[in-house]
Amino acid sequence: MEETIPGTETAQIAGQIPQQRGDSLPETAVRYAEERHWDVFPGTWLEAVDGVQRCSCGDAACAVPGAHPARDDWATQATGSATVARRMWQKQPTASILLPTGRTFDALSVPETAGFLALARMQRMELMLGPVTLTPDRRMQFFVLPGATVKVPDLVRKLGWSPASLDLVALGEGSYVAAPPTRFGARGAVQWACRPTPANRWLPDAEELLSPLAYACGRER
Repeated sequence: MEETIPGTETAQIAGQIPQQRGDSLPETAVRYAEERHWDVFPGTWLEAVDGVQRCSCGDAACAVPGAHPARDDWATQATGSATVARRMWQKQPTASILLPTGRTFDALSVPETAGFLALARMQRMELMLGPVTLTPDRRMQFFVLPGATVKVPDLVRKLGWSPASLDLVALGEGSYVAAPPTRFGARGAVQWACRPTPANRWLPDAEELLSPLAYACGRER
């Protein structure tokens, strides 16, 4: 069975997003390092406290429970070694899977509805797409080649927008994204809007995707 993301017309246009099933968090983290050559690092995890899923960080009001770094030195902890990744998740098998940006990829983060609108337009334009995630806090991250954080502000201005006017964020060095099947507390799991496949191993440049993304974010505004 597959599930659609309800509530928007653009979700129906973009198609269905498969549910996450099968592999455990440790197995998936190892596969990301081994098959995609992505750096990975374990984040926080969920713990049952009085029948409620709470973040291991101990903050009852945590904004992203179970889906943020557990250590301040997470950037140096991140590894592209499947062997090291396996060892790290053996210590805490329920830890979230986090991927640092600014290394093998950057990410363009937009609101969910804008992301689906842009995704449908990109498919009509037959643009090459990399992996795209959909998070329970209703945002989508489009994976692109590193260097997006430097390029995006000027590219947005050339399209006639002020960077501050659009909810379009480039995530590069010093940032990270949560990878499927990481859960955000009770809100659900991160999913793939576009799964990693052999066909999208080569990522697009931010410039190739920016026009449909900026247009969609402008409509959302």
